[in-house]
Amino acid sequence: MKFIHVLVVAISLLSFGSVHAAQESLDDLLAQAQSTPELSPEKSQREASVHIARSLLLSHYRKQDIDRTLSERVFDHYLDSLDSQRLYFLQSDIEEFAPYRTRLHGALKTGQLEPGFKMYNRYQERIIKRAVYKIELLKNDLKDMDFENDEFILSDRSELPWATTEDELRDIWRKRVKSAALSLKLSGKSLEEAAKTLRTRYQSQLKRALQTRSEDAFQAYMNAFTTLYDPHTNYFSPRLSENFNINMSLSLEGIGAVLQADNEFTKVVRLIAGGPAQQQGQLGPADRIVGVAQGEDGDMVDVVGWRLDEVVELIRGPKHSTVRLEVIPSEAKVDTETRQIAIVRDKVKLEDQAAKSKLIETQRNGVKKRVGVIAIPTFYADFQAMQTGDPNYKSTTRDTLNLLNEMRADGELDGLVIDLRGNGGGSLDEANRLTGLFIEEGPTVQIRSANDRVEVLTDPDPELVYGGPLVVLVDRLSASASEIFAGAIQDYDRGLVMGSQTFGKGTVQSVRPLNHGQLKITQAKFYRISGASTQHKGVVPDIEIPDIVDRTKVGEDALENALPWDSIAAADYSVVQNNAGIESLLNERHKKRLAQNEDFKVLLEEIALLEKQRNQAQVSLKRTTREREIQEAEKEQLSLENRRRALDGKEPYANYEAWEEDVEKQASETRSDELEIDFIVDESVEVLLDYIEATAQASIAKAS
Repeated sequence: MKFIHVLVVAISLLSFGSVHAAQESLDDLLAQAQSTPELSPEKSQREASVHIARSLLLSHYRKQDIDRTLSERVFDHYLDSLDSQRLYFLQSDIEEFAPYRTRLHGALKTGQLEPGFKMYNRYQERIIKRAVYKIELLKNDLKDMDFENDEFILSDRSELPWATTEDELRDIWRKRVKSAALSLKLSGKSLEEAAKTLRTRYQSQLKRALQTRSEDAFQAYMNAFTTLYDPHTNYFSPRLSENFNINMSLSLEGIGAVLQADNEFTKVVRLIAGGPAQQQGQLGPADRIVGVAQGEDGDMVDVVGWRLDEVVELIRGPKHSTVRLEVIPSEAKVDTETRQIAIVRDKVKLEDQAAKSKLIETQRNGVKKRVGVIAIPTFYADFQAMQTGDPNYKSTTRDTLNLLNEMRADGELDGLVIDLRGNGGGSLDEANRLTGLFIEEGPTVQIRSANDRVEVLTDPDPELVYGGPLVVLVDRLSASASEIFAGAIQDYDRGLVMGSQTFGKGTVQSVRPLNHGQLKITQAKFYRISGASTQHKGVVPDIEIPDIVDRTKVGEDALENALPWDSIAAADYSVVQNNAGIESLLNERHKKRLAQNEDFKVLLEEIALLEKQRNQAQVSLKRTTREREIQEAEKEQLSLENRRRALDGKEPYANYEAWEEDVEKQASETRSDELEIDFIVDESVEVLLDYIEATAQASIAKAS
């Protein structure tokens, strides 16, 4: 049985000792910053480097030599991973490192780690220097800072040249501190309060920088190397390996989020279906966590620059306790725009991940129609119950079958909608079995390994459980096992796929132990039965509805060095029916309805607003201008939300603050177990009824 693994950040009852230790005085930290020892590689790290290079050469799916060309890419990628926004290194540093550019391939294969460590030591030196400078800027409690001066900060510096002078870097950082101070000032804090908040934040960053150890340098260097093969091939330090192994069990209390290191930040990759974060509703993919606090009123601890395992441990805590996260929202223009989110820790319960259903009774041309909707948040199975022989164990396929039978108890369904929006994957075996409910027999997915051997998985049960009209709903967050199921339904022409292009995660990883840590390595790819890969491209819907997820930040094609889309020979299968002749008609009716749909109009305006915010190249540091920009953005967002409320028959919010308070209130309330139906599900029912009519007419025309 195969399982599509993800790194899940759960919560245990561990404590984070260094956080609770007494705070060192600022004078002590500044004294330590004057003389910091250089990091050097350990013998075990040198050996691990050799093992990693050998594993990548011999076992990775992508056949790629470790040669001079790769050396140049490692050099550039390493610099980018350390300083993607050109905030620390000077052009003179880059010139000093330049001789390494064409020499890293031999060094990596033989365990010579000095080049990577030298670059990292310089990076750490610059981080400490910048932290000290930021603290110096606060010495007069921001009273010297002019918030009426008309200057700005760039949203993205990644394509700019490196700074050539120390003064140039200092000015960049002066503006960043000013931007952070202005954000706090506009949130209602006085200059003294803003200065205190920033001083605590920068002191925490300095303390963390002074605690950097050899493993930080090694892990950063190795991952700059491994992720050139693909973004899912990673080196885990011994500490991170322990967290990975524990978290795979999904048995610990947590917020239910998949996190990854993103330069100096901790980024949310996705939320676990049924987990506390998803149920709370405010945390989202591509949000970056910059602070963590305990309870309702604990001090916010700045975690910028922290190791991923340290952030995880700080988030951990007792079941039913509250953790507060300070995050940079994915749509933020600059990294000084943050918001706080309170989440109650808990286990990711199997019942909260379970499929849910709702029967929709409607009419078409005066005739009553019964359409079932089944939402599947993840592909799950209670493996422990299976192993103990429990005949009533829960799984996606068994629960879907039970829900289907319940809805058919009072009469056959005219159609069925399977909602996989937000479903990030899970058990491959369950994706295979679920597909089997809707076909008589045949292949469901192909898996090609690094040695080019192709394995074809087939429907294990020849029984056709449901053969009626079918629509599968997907979105950008539908990934992996979801794409396998949706792709199979589409290839068989068994039904229609509707929504937006899916994530495109079509690779398989395994974890290999090293003498020092572990290596997660990509060794296979998924292919649809048509021969097309789900990798990179995902599943392209037959009927399209856009979603608000930022495709430039979320999705396989948004990741650097993702394995490309390709194809292999098709499996041996027979198309159930040919939908090609009616898709244009269905799309025409679909677009005509949406053009008149007020909910859809609001969605399009929301997408346009988010796109405008994302594309803002610079942010003003002038108080009046920044204040006006914020007010205008809040006004636009509130207008859209009140239009949506009016469509639901609800009273409008009086102001933006009232909306924020209501969002927080709803996040703290227990959510209903009843499946919620939105306008996209309603439209999928209409498409399904169009499909029934069109296929009936096509059958009559064919018979005549």
